[in-house]
Amino acid sequence: MRRMRVAAVCGAAVVTAVGGVAPAAGAPGAVRSAEAGLAYHGSAGIVGDRVDVRFTPHNRGAAAVPDSVVRIRWSQPLEEGQLLPARCAPEGDRAVRCRVGPLGAHDTGERIGLRVRLREAPTEVLLEFDPVGSDGTVDESRAAAERQRVLVLDTGDTYYF
Repeated sequence: MRRMRVAAVCGAAVVTAVGGVAPAAGAPGAVRSAEAGLAYHGSAGIVGDRVDVRFTPHNRGAAAVPDSVVRIRWSQPLEEGQLLPARCAPEGDRAVRCRVGPLGAHDTGERIGLRVRLREAPTEVLLEFDPVGSDGTVDESRAAAERQRVLVLDTGDTYYF
């Protein structure tokens, strides 16, 4: 009996580690739902008042995302009336939302490229990438776990994240 319990616990740990579904603690036979894990990898650079950002969305989680959007916030205000890619739209004076689209479990989306102008030429800018829910809102509990921050200095270098 003791060996079977150890095997069951170890089996549940292995299933969870590889992204499967394991019984929830304290509830025999209960199933815990899988979650998505969004991340964005790419590069950013500043030249004067222009910021170039290119990134690829990744879902590292075990659950698919039917439709995803990312909000990119800049620590500096953006110039008004900019031409953005068709899948992106301004949000206020410091953010842009870009539609990523559906992402399967452990999937990679299409690369997105932006070139924005800031109102002034800063020596540095902080970019924050937040996942946005399908209803258009930012789930702060999820965003805190999946938020990515990238500090880009006006050195002429490209910063990778």
